[in-house]
Amino acid sequence: MNQYWGVDADPTAQGRLKGARPVAVLDIGSNSVRLVVYERHARSLTPLYNEKTACALGRGLAQTGKIAYENIDRALTAIQRFALVSKLMRVGTTHILATSAVREASNSKAFVDAVEEIMGAKVTVLSGAEEAHFAALGALSGMPGFDGVVGDLGGGSLELSSIAGGTDSTGETHELGVIRLQDDSGVSPSKAQALAGKRLKKSRLLGGAGGSFCAIGGTWRSLAKVHQVLRDYPLHMVQNYAIKAADMLKLCEDIVAATATGKPYAGSEHVSSGRRDLVPYGAAVMIEVLKAGKFETVVFSALGVREGYLYGLLDDTERAVDPLMQMAEQMSVLRSRSPAHAEDLIDFTAELLTTIGITETAEETRLRKVACYLADIGWRGHPDYRGEQAVDMVAYGSATGVDHAGRAFLAEVLAVRYMGLKQKSMSQSLLALSGPTMSARARLLGAAFRVAYPMSAAMPGVLPRVGFVIDKGILKLHLPADLAFLDGEHLRGRLDQLAGVVGIKLTDVVAG
Repeated sequence: MNQYWGVDADPTAQGRLKGARPVAVLDIGSNSVRLVVYERHARSLTPLYNEKTACALGRGLAQTGKIAYENIDRALTAIQRFALVSKLMRVGTTHILATSAVREASNSKAFVDAVEEIMGAKVTVLSGAEEAHFAALGALSGMPGFDGVVGDLGGGSLELSSIAGGTDSTGETHELGVIRLQDDSGVSPSKAQALAGKRLKKSRLLGGAGGSFCAIGGTWRSLAKVHQVLRDYPLHMVQNYAIKAADMLKLCEDIVAATATGKPYAGSEHVSSGRRDLVPYGAAVMIEVLKAGKFETVVFSALGVREGYLYGLLDDTERAVDPLMQMAEQMSVLRSRSPAHAEDLIDFTAELLTTIGITETAEETRLRKVACYLADIGWRGHPDYRGEQAVDMVAYGSATGVDHAGRAFLAEVLAVRYMGLKQKSMSQSLLALSGPTMSARARLLGAAFRVAYPMSAAMPGVLPRVGFVIDKGILKLHLPADLAFLDGEHLRGRLDQLAGVVGIKLTDVVAG
């Protein structure tokens, strides 16, 4: 039984899960102060509110040892507003995390005291090792199977950690934050790169073993967005964006070189004004990290210390929950006509695959079940547009635990489910990310959904009573005698389409 059935009766929380109490994380970094309010503390985190203010607490810190008082004032003003947001959103628990600037500044105590008074909660000042640990947990929370080195680049420092088998190693911290490098290099990305190379020589984790590098942090996310724009990539989403390390190295070298000549780097117009001047320093650090580690792949994570901290507070049972499956179950509760129907649909499609002789990998089974939970999320839309709306919700939603090919697969299933096998979604280039094999499977599942819904009307109880057989090359749909009236031209047409997807020419509907 799905644990999320029912929605909150609180009129201020329409569309929210029953019993959900928001949890917030206030992240006080060296470059920005950010508040994220999540719908509830769970394996799959859904942001209700996400805002940052650039406060540059780390600016000049390496030279003076102190946070500039004008930057403290800017941060406290933003935090006063964030306190009001937390109150208005009825946040249950607020976790306040502070990183390198607060950790290193000699005048941070008064600032921390003021934050605690405003927010009514204790500030946790993370050590470099703790910051690396929670960044690693953040990567794992969004990419459960990741193995490799994780790097979290902030304004004041770079934290590195290695993940193997779901466990991270002791982390490292390096004085390589983008604001720090901008100050230390005299505003020269080329000199910043030399400093990065020198400072990374003491790293024990960048031993040139190759494998995957997971990049976390706002400046590195901007690098990913630039890469996506320049290659005309159809999905402008950083989470789980994976590319060859050689491609990222080339982009970063081009950015540093362009900046050295005083010219804007390619794609800079697509970076926010607050990040634009910092990206070359992030590129400089990336170059030296990739060279030292001899990595083969770079994958970007939009989840970091904030999500990792919350993930670390979960018990072992909750940590083991599949975040993608949890998200899909929640979406089914919030947007489908009957969450129980998804369970029927899971069994219905499993029987179909067995009948036609298709076996699934564990990952294919997982994605099929997720697709079944999401199959009815577009019903409130206008018939002419619900297909595109459903595609957008899946492709561009906040789901984690799924790569870009998986997003494309789920989106194509819904495109076919709502628009038919001849669907002409505006997102064709995005759908193609799944590859030909999974695209064919998506078409099969979408066609199966189109057979299921006319019989069940999206309600549970009907699909368990029907079944498929192949008899002498004919795909037959069996109906119980009391449901014989379901047979008709519409259902037979949908069955013909389904059979065509798997290369079967003849179909029949048999009652009794």
